[in-house]
Amino acid sequence: MTNRSPNRLRVLDDHVAALRECRRCPQMIGPVVTGRPVWSEVLLIGQAPGTHEGPAGKPFAWTAGKTLFRWFAAHGLDEEAVRDRVYMAAVCRCFPGKDPKGGDRVPAPDEIERCRTYLAAEVALLRPRLVLPVGKLAIAQVLPAAPLADVVGRVHAATFHGVATDVIPLPHPSGASTWHRTEPGKTLLAQALELIGRHPAWRGLRRAA
Repeated sequence: MTNRSPNRLRVLDDHVAALRECRRCPQMIGPVVTGRPVWSEVLLIGQAPGTHEGPAGKPFAWTAGKTLFRWFAAHGLDEEAVRDRVYMAAVCRCFPGKDPKGGDRVPAPDEIERCRTYLAAEVALLRPRLVLPVGKLAIAQVLPAAPLADVVGRVHAATFHGVATDVIPLPHPSGASTWHRTEPGKTLLAQALELIGRHPAWRGLRRAA
């Protein structure tokens, strides 16, 4: 049986269907936002959806997404190709709500833990060769805590939920962040994207029909 066998694809479809029905976190604001149930060797992990992703029904649906997909387009895959060929997950799949002090609320540890069970199941199913965590919260789920400048721009060999994989972290593409637009972030981002473009798993996506 191959990873793309009908039985495994049905399991992935059932997983995404169950995920969409999740109501485990009473303070989170639905609907659940998840990517398409695509079988992929590349797993992208965002942080949590914002106010626009729920109504749009897809992750990275607003300005940060436009920036992210522009980064990827420079390395061979436009937005539609990424959505069709990369499995898009997140640390939390519902909107956490607004922080009274400004910005979006950071998910609580128990909320992250509940959603981690879905992420662990996805890793077990897909066994990705390449993991792309986007933003500090996502990176912290995969790699030991460290400043962005110490992790972006490198390939990290890691074991994630029991699966050996390569990890190439990316900064969050938020317009509110200047990290990826100033040095050393600008150079480190370019290095990270170049590494993604050369990775065998990403090259395989570019070759996909």
